[in-house]
Amino acid sequence: MAKKIILETQLEVFETLSALPEAIQNLMNKAQQARKNAYAPYSHFGVGAAIILENNKIVTGNNQENAAFPSGLCAERVAAFAAGAQFPNLSWKAIAISAGAINKDNTQPIPPCGACRQSLAEYEVKQHVPIEVYFMGTSGNVVKAPSVQSLLPLLFDQSYLQ
Repeated sequence: MAKKIILETQLEVFETLSALPEAIQNLMNKAQQARKNAYAPYSHFGVGAAIILENNKIVTGNNQENAAFPSGLCAERVAAFAAGAQFPNLSWKAIAISAGAINKDNTQPIPPCGACRQSLAEYEVKQHVPIEVYFMGTSGNVVKAPSVQSLLPLLFDQSYLQ
């Protein structure tokens, strides 16, 4: 007989951006600004991400598409890799993500894709401290996950490589 494993995730939903703490509102505003500068001539779908570090520095990224699919990169990984390259020894407090069609309002919160969840998990495992994840569409509700692992509960990490 097989043993059942139940996985649960608890998320918080904020009805408006103004319901968030001021520091997170600022972080999401940076993600929204980054989304507006996304290079998305093929999908016409912009994503912006902003990471706040332990020293309160904010690093942003946006999706960068390429005609040679899949050579582009998601906003979350652009921001993550920039933060990792520029500030390799600083922990992250949170990441904010805003996503949606370029010429259309999207009120449905859009979480990071699987590849981005795995990439973000690498940094969370490295720092041994949860990274809060906030995500939204272009407007409307904002969802808060208490950690990357809460969005990717069976994550793959370096412990499997040893």
